[in-house]
Amino acid sequence: MLSELLLTEMVRLHQQDNMPLHRQLYEALRRAILDGKLAAGDRLPSSRELTQDLNLSRNTVVAALNQLCVEGYMSSRVGSGTYVNDNVPKARPRVRTHHTPRQLTGLSKRGTALSSTFCATELEIQPFTPGIADFSAFPVALWQRLQNKHWRMTYPEMLDYSSSGGHTPLRRAVADYLRVFRSVPVEVDQVIITSGTQQSLELCTQLLADHGDTVWLEDPAYWGAVKAFMATGLQLHPVSVDQHGIAPTPADEKKPPRVIYTTPSHQYPTGAVMSLARRQQILSIARTHKAWVLEDDYDSEFRFSGPPISSLAGLDQDERVLYMGSFSKVLYPGLKLGYLVVPKRLVAAFKQAHYDLNRPGQMPLQAALAEFIELGHFASALRRARQSYAERRRCLLEALQPCLGEQAQITGAEQGLHLCLRLPNTFDDKALAQRLGTAGLVVRALSAYCLHRRDAKGLVIGYGYAPLEEIKRHGPVLAKMLRAELRKGR
Repeated sequence: MLSELLLTEMVRLHQQDNMPLHRQLYEALRRAILDGKLAAGDRLPSSRELTQDLNLSRNTVVAALNQLCVEGYMSSRVGSGTYVNDNVPKARPRVRTHHTPRQLTGLSKRGTALSSTFCATELEIQPFTPGIADFSAFPVALWQRLQNKHWRMTYPEMLDYSSSGGHTPLRRAVADYLRVFRSVPVEVDQVIITSGTQQSLELCTQLLADHGDTVWLEDPAYWGAVKAFMATGLQLHPVSVDQHGIAPTPADEKKPPRVIYTTPSHQYPTGAVMSLARRQQILSIARTHKAWVLEDDYDSEFRFSGPPISSLAGLDQDERVLYMGSFSKVLYPGLKLGYLVVPKRLVAAFKQAHYDLNRPGQMPLQAALAEFIELGHFASALRRARQSYAERRRCLLEALQPCLGEQAQITGAEQGLHLCLRLPNTFDDKALAQRLGTAGLVVRALSAYCLHRRDAKGLVIGYGYAPLEEIKRHGPVLAKMLRAELRKGR
């Protein structure tokens, strides 16, 4: 019966797109015609009958029918009724054929790769227990007042695109912070405000490398960097990571890099800290091959034990390191503001390209953040966040302690918002992560981050987005299940 078909389709459309009623009816009728369920010449029930059968207002039904008549799907004949037009396309028979993913979607080879490999929904570190990000300590009311203040006093130029690399007070605040806390020798003019690390990476690869150039990146790797390099057509050359960070060998140097991407202060996702000797090696390789080093200092604000780790950029004497960071983890992800520090000789080119490619703006938001920092609120927010995450980290480490031994060791717990539980190479860590997931304990398999390696097995466990109460409750459950799996030896 037509009314049942239409009601079923309307319910589906409402759940999927939350369309208004007249649009739901229009779409349901249009799809019935295109799918051949209403054939050319078929007569529709009257608007009064449809009103009663579908329990809709007559205005809703008439609006949908009129739109279909205007678009040529139907025609109304005075005194006779409304009919499906003879010229509507006939439904094509479905033929079973084999399609490659590219043929099926119509995407390019690059588009297919970008949409099907290293997907963020699978690799983003999420809480190992169900829950949402804890931003309860963020001073929302204060932040709103600062934003409202700058909207009220905004000059016309603040509503335009920014060609200067960002709001000067914010760039000055970033430069001051990096000089003091990260040992980055930076001047204000070298700081470019971006929409985050992802945009910083894309800008670097677009300006520093050509299609087909080689990029060295860590293996296991940060999925966001992999996507940025794939999108710009670079050739990925994975370099294995050990306990001292990225570890290039003579064999790697046979594939000279144009760009080297690294997370030296806290390797993502293993947590390894790059040693001084390894840092000097990377800078030497960059000098030899005239390569550029992209230093992603994504969570340096959260170091819980041991001395602070200085930046790689602080050791650079040849101006070959570009340093990037973000405000998202201290404040909130939706802020979408980050920063990129470029060598002096690249400043003009980067500002011009950033303006041309990205049309940067959000100047009132940048002004509010600059004042937030200048008034000391950023330091306070960072202090509160560091204390909160340190407590969650301590609680998780205590819960996991019974699991540790010859078969399982923790790496990367000195810093950041996640740790890595390393397991023997014989373990199927993906299957283990899946089994834990069925119990509501969301962790990620370390091998899922690998490009070429097959010898890195373990679990990547995030605690930054798990409330302390949930860690206390679910941490022992996670440990119990892990102990059982380790006893099986799989």
